[in-house]
Amino acid sequence: MLRFFRSYFPYQYVSLLGLLLLIRLPLLLHPFPLLIPELNWLLVGEQIGEGNLLYRDIWDSISPLSAVVYWGLHTLFGRSTLALHVAATVVSVFQIVYFNYLTNNRDVYPDRSFWPGLIYMLFLHLSFDCLTLSPVLMSTSFLLLAFGTLIKQMERRGATDEVFEVGFYIGIAALFYLPSALFIIWASLSLLFYTGASFRQHSLALFGFLFPIAATVLFYYLNNSLDDFNRNLLASVFRVRQYSLSDFQSLFASLFIPLGLGILGFLSLFSSTSRYVNFQQRVQQIMMVWFVTAFLTIALMPFLAPMSFLSFVPPMAYFAIYYFENIRKQWLAELGFSVAFGLILLLFYQGLLGIIPGVELGRLSSLQVRPSPLPDNIRNQHILIIGEDLSAYRENRPATPYLNWDLAKYDLKNLDNYESVINVFDHFRKDPPDYIIDRENVIDKLFQRAPALASRYEKTATAGVYKRK
Repeated sequence: MLRFFRSYFPYQYVSLLGLLLLIRLPLLLHPFPLLIPELNWLLVGEQIGEGNLLYRDIWDSISPLSAVVYWGLHTLFGRSTLALHVAATVVSVFQIVYFNYLTNNRDVYPDRSFWPGLIYMLFLHLSFDCLTLSPVLMSTSFLLLAFGTLIKQMERRGATDEVFEVGFYIGIAALFYLPSALFIIWASLSLLFYTGASFRQHSLALFGFLFPIAATVLFYYLNNSLDDFNRNLLASVFRVRQYSLSDFQSLFASLFIPLGLGILGFLSLFSSTSRYVNFQQRVQQIMMVWFVTAFLTIALMPFLAPMSFLSFVPPMAYFAIYYFENIRKQWLAELGFSVAFGLILLLFYQGLLGIIPGVELGRLSSLQVRPSPLPDNIRNQHILIIGEDLSAYRENRPATPYLNWDLAKYDLKNLDNYESVINVFDHFRKDPPDYIIDRENVIDKLFQRAPALASRYEKTATAGVYKRK
């Protein structure tokens, strides 16, 4: 396969994209388990479509531009996970084509080939959850655009005012996935050490980064929701931790080969007899800074799953190419790539198709939506779930803004505070749930603090479930 994609002809794009569809088509046609993050994103898009304002009327930590995309998909396709998967494939195609075009057009490697696109495409299949349109996937597209503008500056004798675009793309990336804001550090260090940018140009890059964020802050200020924006987005990046969704064994297995190849490729640079021009050496250094910056975002991730590590794909793919290029015997490189290709896709298919019976590795069971705990007669109702398990929303619609439990704790776990009780009462009055599913044992205390609410609800035969009279 490496030999086939070694040639650099335009028709190879057709082969590359054909291989991508060949890998994904069996899964796109197979019944896909609904993932908890997917359900959350679909609910956010649905709620925005009903006229609710994110952060004020929907308490969730999703970044605003991702929410806008999910709103658009819901408007066109409703609650469709297939729409998420098809849209993710379109975004993946863009990233593969752009990464391959950029590395060849800018002569990032000594030789031109389709290896960058091939290895990038392979590393996008860390796990089957990477097939969905996650905020990280969308954010990485703009980080790649920032990378493209950055290395364009490095080719010149001095930086130009186009550095504004670098900061702007990172600002947009942060509005898709807030931890991506850390990449402004990557851009600043790269401009400082590798482009000779002036103070004015550093200021331009910073202004480009702040501009879309400031526009978003202004929007929420004009809608009298700046406090909600700060609490549910900016502060949530340090507080929302859904570790119940994490599958550490599957995560380690999915990252082992791509990360290992990337590290081997990086180490091969020190033992290689090849000489790289100054520009290529600088690209190697800024890609290393990218990897370190991506590593810092781990502390800000709301949960740990393979899809959350897609921002690692560009540096892993970039350095892995050096590993295969620096293997002197072509047959050995071909064999190594074939083994890596087979093992990555084995784990990828194992997660969804269960190729190896009885093996849970890669299944991401903790990330999948479980069957609804509610009786079969509770369907298409407005409900409130107090707790992390969102499974009951699969056949129902959320009521009140309390979608994310980590954020709902501000009110529902603080009922000794008079203001919190008033907030809960007002939300119940504006959007009363038909059913309340209490998994955190807070309803009794709430009803004590707000007897007017207690008079409107009664217990059902299902433990922890209350019905509106």
